[in-house]
Amino acid sequence: MPSGMSPQRYALVAYVKNQVGEFVENLRKELHPELPHLAAHVTLLPPRCLQGSEENAIATLEELCRQIEPFEVSLGEIETFIPVTPTVFVRVAHAAYRMRELHDLLNVNGLATKEEWPYMPHLTIVKMGAENQAQHAYRMARTRWAEYEGSRCIEVRDLTFVREGGNNRWIDLAAIPLGSHQAAARSAHRR
Repeated sequence: MPSGMSPQRYALVAYVKNQVGEFVENLRKELHPELPHLAAHVTLLPPRCLQGSEENAIATLEELCRQIEPFEVSLGEIETFIPVTPTVFVRVAHAAYRMRELHDLLNVNGLATKEEWPYMPHLTIVKMGAENQAQHAYRMARTRWAEYEGSRCIEVRDLTFVREGGNNRWIDLAAIPLGSHQAAARSAHRR
């Protein structure tokens, strides 16, 4: 790697492609319009450097995820990581333990790292540049969330392995289905 360059980081996410995901994406655009568009997601493995190749990491994820059947979580209240980071998020409330168990299962081999902070399942709304901006975003997000009448549930069926690109962008590398039935169906579809 050329000097002065940071090592590439990778993460594992579950995209939220339903009504609540759309709500979060629209709210993010309203609160921080200058950020590039990021798809709503819940992170299973926070950003990390790999101890090996992308191919090995993907193979490990596919093997382990076959053992875990899809599940549903529900979202709780709007919270913030202030003062640690100026981030506003929705906490995963019901079945958060399933996400913690999955995180612990997948944080192995070439994907293993000592997390910077304890893993807490959440759906990030926005990360601001400063604490006062985050406080303002937090108040607005709480108001909008109280007015939101759609489903607050997320089905976790597929995970996506991503690599950090430039300018706050992430590149999708591989879709990883949960459960043996979905993996078999996807494998048959590829033929």
